[in-house]
Amino acid sequence: MSDLPELPAAAFAKQDTGDDLDFYAPPRLVTHIDQGAVAALTDCYRRLLPAGGGVLDLMSSWISHLPDDVPLGEVVGQGMNADELALNPRLDRWFVQDLNANPVLPLIDGALDAALCCVGVQYLQRPVTVFTEVRRALRPGSPFIVSFSNRCFPTKAVAIWRSLDTAGQARLVQLYLDRAGFADAKSTVLADGRRSDPLVAVTGRA
Repeated sequence: MSDLPELPAAAFAKQDTGDDLDFYAPPRLVTHIDQGAVAALTDCYRRLLPAGGGVLDLMSSWISHLPDDVPLGEVVGQGMNADELALNPRLDRWFVQDLNANPVLPLIDGALDAALCCVGVQYLQRPVTVFTEVRRALRPGSPFIVSFSNRCFPTKAVAIWRSLDTAGQARLVQLYLDRAGFADAKSTVLADGRRSDPLVAVTGRA
């Protein structure tokens, strides 16, 4: 059942209905955006992440694109592949969880100071529920930075995401954030696609 009931029932359907953990079982040690987009995202993190703060890296992998020159507290990663997460040098601890099967995060209320979701939002079938869980784990005022590009595994992306252009996708993420209780959700074009992969960040405050 969708957590946005005003949308059609099939809005969060996927072409590939197979088990997501099986799909992500082979490690993929690649970056899903190019170096220009990575640099733009790292600079965004540099500006928005609080020094010394604890960070949740949602839908993480073997690399988190965090700036080396900003000291951070504990970095907690959630992802779909244990081998990838174990190789990520920025994660202090991590856990494997299929958020479509179980959106409840095993995290203490108000324990973290920022959250990130890099190029993964298009796969969430219960995005508002997941984002509400992220907000629960954050201290008031903490940023949640959701970034996306035009790259994805199309058979695993939800139908509504595939039907929208970039501007529509940004508005959709803003809707997710609004419904989850985040404030001041706004989108920023980090890379316009002319010299690198396009990249948009949508940020809300807990």
